[in-house]
Amino acid sequence: FDLSHYFKNQVKVGLFGSGVGLSVVLGFSAAYVCYYLISVAKKPILIAGGKKFHQFLRDKCPVVSETYYPTFWCWESRVQTLLRPFVTAKPWVNYRNELITAPDGGQISLDWFDNDDSASHPDQSTRPTVLLLPGLTGTSRESYILHMVQQSRDLGYRCVVFNNRGVSGEKLLTPRTYCAANTEDLEVVIEHVQRTIDKAPLMAAGVSMGGMMLANYLGRKGSEVRLKGVVVFSAGWDVFECTASLEKPLDRFLFNSYLTSCLQASVDRHRTILEKKYDIDHVMKAKTIREFDERFTSVMFGYPSNDDYYRDASPIHKIKSVQVPMLCLNAADDVFSPNHAFPVEAVKQNPNVALLITYHGGHIGFLEGLWPRQSTYMDRVFRQFTKGVFENGRSLDDLH
Repeated sequence: FDLSHYFKNQVKVGLFGSGVGLSVVLGFSAAYVCYYLISVAKKPILIAGGKKFHQFLRDKCPVVSETYYPTFWCWESRVQTLLRPFVTAKPWVNYRNELITAPDGGQISLDWFDNDDSASHPDQSTRPTVLLLPGLTGTSRESYILHMVQQSRDLGYRCVVFNNRGVSGEKLLTPRTYCAANTEDLEVVIEHVQRTIDKAPLMAAGVSMGGMMLANYLGRKGSEVRLKGVVVFSAGWDVFECTASLEKPLDRFLFNSYLTSCLQASVDRHRTILEKKYDIDHVMKAKTIREFDERFTSVMFGYPSNDDYYRDASPIHKIKSVQVPMLCLNAADDVFSPNHAFPVEAVKQNPNVALLITYHGGHIGFLEGLWPRQSTYMDRVFRQFTKGVFENGRSLDDLH
């Protein structure tokens, strides 16, 4: 009895049973909370070229003024980037697939979510529609695309996803795929969608490479663009800086090699038709995205060198020509798109463009909440901006 009494009252076993251990844990927790609230959770920076667009975003898209609280246990950029595909839910979406023919004889796969149950927009001929562009090797089944479709469904809108050639299961009919610089397929898709639903307002959202392609399209077409608005997430603004960042040792190990293998797998699936024009064995030996582009992408699209392709693919050079309201969301810690290459000065000179920068969020991360299964900060930006454009778009008719 005396021995058991001694152990019970004098000898505490385990970290939490020790007064010192408990103090260490509480002290560390308090320090972490302080660090998180001071250095991690911050309001984003909003840069807009014109006061009118800036005020529109403040009024109709209040998330741009709110503090972004990243998920406290995974706010680091690489962790956010790596975990998002695994921790976020994938809402079920029943698409209607359509294959359209490009001028060169190739086929493009579109996945439609018609939202015929829409209560707020029951007339399908005038139902607001969002064109969605996935990332580098993404399709309509990516979690970030499914979440945007879900947000659109809740608002009563229709969506159509533009899948790049050869990525969503359809065959390549011609020896050509896609790249960030070439916008010919996107032009075909937009024209087709506008002909199909000619009375419905149309806007677009692009993610990562899809955002780069969309920004390049806007810059090239200028005032010819009939989209009501555009929102771009985690775009790489200067491809030279993006590839240099991804070639740093840790990022090459975590991201570059994996993405290169994904690109090679896509090429290998269509080897039969592609090897008629390209040295696929040489392409399959590439170790980085830069090497893949040197051996395949820049060659396919007829650039004299890979540097010429990268220069043409960089949207930073085309921001000044954008003529429709475009909101761009980037995280300052995105290793795919380093913050020193953000087009800050170009945005300041164009009243049609706004750049929203969060301090954390990684690449297509933007996780928030204790367990970020559902909506992310990026989803909230998409929802509020899309609703603002469709329901208050007249205030954006003349931003000059």
